[in-house]
Amino acid sequence: MATQVDYYELLEVSRTASADEIKKAYRKMAMKYHPDRNPGDEEAEAKFKDVNQAYDVLKDEQKRAAYDRFGHAAFEGGGGGGPGGFDFSGFGGGGLGDIFEQMFGDMMGGRRGGRARTGSDIQTHVEITLEEAFSGVKKDVRVITRVACESCHGTGSNDGATGVTVCPSCHGAGKVRAQQGFFVVERPCPTCHGTGKSVKDPCKACHGAGTVEKERTIGVQIPAGVEDGTRIRISGEGEAGQGVPPGDLYVHVSVSEHSIFQRDGANVYCRVPLRMGQAALGTEIEVPVIDGGRAKVKIPAGTQTGEHFRLRGKGFSVLRSSARGDMYIQVTVETPQHLNKRQRELLEEFEKEAGENVKGSPEHSGFFARVRDFFENKS
Repeated sequence: MATQVDYYELLEVSRTASADEIKKAYRKMAMKYHPDRNPGDEEAEAKFKDVNQAYDVLKDEQKRAAYDRFGHAAFEGGGGGGPGGFDFSGFGGGGLGDIFEQMFGDMMGGRRGGRARTGSDIQTHVEITLEEAFSGVKKDVRVITRVACESCHGTGSNDGATGVTVCPSCHGAGKVRAQQGFFVVERPCPTCHGTGKSVKDPCKACHGAGTVEKERTIGVQIPAGVEDGTRIRISGEGEAGQGVPPGDLYVHVSVSEHSIFQRDGANVYCRVPLRMGQAALGTEIEVPVIDGGRAKVKIPAGTQTGEHFRLRGKGFSVLRSSARGDMYIQVTVETPQHLNKRQRELLEEFEKEAGENVKGSPEHSGFFARVRDFFENKS
């Protein structure tokens, strides 16, 4: 980021915020500044990238611990970030576990095998409906990323590949080693900035970087059964690097709230209000199903608020499986309002009869019997 704004301030959360609070704040900010909602707004696009960068750090326990201790210096090049002037960016930004693994690698009998250098990973956000999460959907996402420069074909040199030589400082390794007391640490080469190459005549289009910033549209296949908060990795769709393969694209999926259904894992819940007469006499109702179909549910006489009715196999599709969860109908009995004269007369007559029939309302009569005993014991 051009200006190092505190990651917690970016997401508008406190430093003691929980993982769920951070995720909710990220979703809110990502939707607010998403390029699709702010076409042509460069400030919003920059803010969107900053928000994604902040979330990438704070959602990871190890990265967050490093950030809380060392701030932005824990993930930036240039030295002086940590205690004793350590620069933690040379450890791949993988958190404290990666730092210690690499610091002690030589003393334990050899360095670990790391993956080949690639361009930076990027992140974006997409929102889908509950129906789309059920069936799966393909979404186009817009990302602003770095791609190989067409003028120099990604070499960074006006002379093409012939103008690129091995960096004299790191001899092509892209990193240098330094003794820090008891430890031997590595960090990106300050001469070639980790590329391992030297360019004598830089390309005028990309200024020797080998990459240029560009807006791209990428199709993302979201599988059936995906849950809110899922992160999808698309290999090779991240930022290009100079002479190295592109990084990866990570798409954070959020599922919007539905007006009828609520989801809990593979199960779906639907709240159905019943009129007092329907609940008392019993009835049959027709309810929608998440797959677009319909189902009939028989409501027995005397149904009470809070009772559940289960529809097997009518719930959510299970990720990468043909199985489905169940659907639960949650009943609430609704008290009538704005009665006309005839309705009031009928209810008054019903109430008179009900008052003499203790068995008709066992919970009502039982509760007030206990209330009567309570006051009698107090007297």
